[in-house]
Amino acid sequence: MLAFAALLLPLSGCLKTLLRPRHAFAAYVPGPAPDYAQDSCWAALPIRRDSADAVPLKSGLRDGQATAAADVFFVHPTTYYRPAAWNADLGRNKTNRFTDRTTIRQQATAFNAAGRIYAPRYRQATLYSFFDEQTPNGQQALDLAYADVKAAFQYYLAHYSQGRPLIIAGHSQGTAHATRLLHDFFDHDPALRRRLVAAYLIGFKVKPDEYEAIRPCPDSLATGCFVSYNAVARDNEYPPFRPFVATNPLTWALDSLRAPATLNRGGVGADFRRIDPHPTDAQTHRGLLWITPPDVPGYPRFLLPGRSELRHSFHIADYGLFYMNIRENAKARVRAWQLLHR
Repeated sequence: MLAFAALLLPLSGCLKTLLRPRHAFAAYVPGPAPDYAQDSCWAALPIRRDSADAVPLKSGLRDGQATAAADVFFVHPTTYYRPAAWNADLGRNKTNRFTDRTTIRQQATAFNAAGRIYAPRYRQATLYSFFDEQTPNGQQALDLAYADVKAAFQYYLAHYSQGRPLIIAGHSQGTAHATRLLHDFFDHDPALRRRLVAAYLIGFKVKPDEYEAIRPCPDSLATGCFVSYNAVARDNEYPPFRPFVATNPLTWALDSLRAPATLNRGGVGADFRRIDPHPTDAQTHRGLLWITPPDVPGYPRFLLPGRSELRHSFHIADYGLFYMNIRENAKARVRAWQLLHR
């Protein structure tokens, strides 16, 4: 079973049929592989203006990429839902524009004060891939998507990185691929691992012992480690998540103490128009991050009919609910890395 399926809205049989590609993965000819030497194959690059430069209106925040000491390699989540194929075609401008105005603007920008943002476009697996438990098609689509992300990271290392400290970040499908990147590039490479400020592996299932040499961050200033959480409404249970890491993004601790909303420095809703003060509290609970649903609009949830064990997922708002805490923590970890390696 694909781990990600547990995070998403359980689909009715009819809706699953509508989302399922009509043919097996092997019957499709995927769109051309991206050439990462071309700027158009990146959703975000620090050398040009793009959605990763944005800040919420009237927030007083500034894009700091021009002078940032670190880099950020950000892998966006699923923005392709069509049954036309198992993987998105990068020539489809509608999907690219949707990616840019949603996930790049609403999530990747949380890091634009801490680092220069590199976010590849990739032939992402369609949403249904995460529900395909009966055939190899879904996993094959995810493997193709990861091959692009891996190629993008290799291009980044060869042409952009210049040995700078690095944050790895993602959400949802993007985190699934970022998790694999850490396995393939960092776990057995001490020199590259030394450059890792932290990995923000949000919106996916990551085990405490996922890696041989990389551990969950124990506090707000640890480096060379990872954080992970999946937000759901308080008082929900989901036993399959109990073995997985839940970091509290208000304290950056791994304990189960409830952090009050007063520690929430501000959330950003889906419209990206404002900073909402103190939108929710946070408490880790058996692999989940419990929150109190915010009173302000703009933080969508999945309502899960027929699944009493996980009825209220705030998966879409994993970043938005804690936007300012993530933004400030990324800056703080970069400073901590600089002090440690000066």
